[in-house]
Amino acid sequence: MNGRTEPAQAETDAIARPPLVRELLLVAGLFLVYKFGRQLATGHTGEAFRNADRVWDLERAVHLPGEGSVQHLLLHGDTLVHIANTYYAAVHFPATAAFLVWMYLRRPTHYVRARRVLAAVTATALVVHLTFPLAPPRMLAATGLIDTGQVYGPSVYGSPRTDHLSNQFAAMPSLHFGWALMVAIGLIVATRSRRRWLWLLHPLATLLVIVGTANHYWLDAVAATAMLGIALAVIKLPRRTATTAGHGTRKPAPAARDAVSDEESVIVGAGR
Repeated sequence: MNGRTEPAQAETDAIARPPLVRELLLVAGLFLVYKFGRQLATGHTGEAFRNADRVWDLERAVHLPGEGSVQHLLLHGDTLVHIANTYYAAVHFPATAAFLVWMYLRRPTHYVRARRVLAAVTATALVVHLTFPLAPPRMLAATGLIDTGQVYGPSVYGSPRTDHLSNQFAAMPSLHFGWALMVAIGLIVATRSRRRWLWLLHPLATLLVIVGTANHYWLDAVAATAMLGIALAVIKLPRRTATTAGHGTRKPAPAARDAVSDEESVIVGAGR
């Protein structure tokens, strides 16, 4: 990850890095709470399909492009759809984890904000998943879409009746897209490389993958974007305090200050 640092950026990142053990426990705890919390939404099959019908009808009413057009492109070749399925299954968590590790090591101030934003978005998403269960388009017959993971592989989901490790009725919002967009925004803001805008390819690829594999509707990504935008607007970069500022700069000792003053006096006197 190439990021040229400006002087102001270097001063901002002089804030003390949070303790590693505490951060590992926080991130692991948030993940476990989300993972176990999703199980509370199971058993709402009828409601999830009714909501899916509403979302599908709303997308058609506002003339959003059909998700089938993206899937049709993926189905031009087995290799392309297999890559899309692999991207959906294997990139989501590792890319976000790598982003947090790099930010923690290289941009501690931005890391703190990113972690808080991701936690806020994930917690809000969990509430929506519990209150608005939503069957993905691959389960809705009206969409005419196929489950590319099941047909072409690899798939991260089993049958909804036997899969007790994930809540498959949690389509909205799409955390795949929300997290990917946060990764891109975080790296764009925290770095100064001219090529940093290429990070937007990650959420763009994620959007095409989640729609083309029929795991999410367009509106799932819209909802995730709105939640992320609100979180970014509310959660600001932490400011340097008297305590954190001390880690970045040190005041000279009294003896050193006196020596500097004496030296300045000699220089001024010599110049007269």
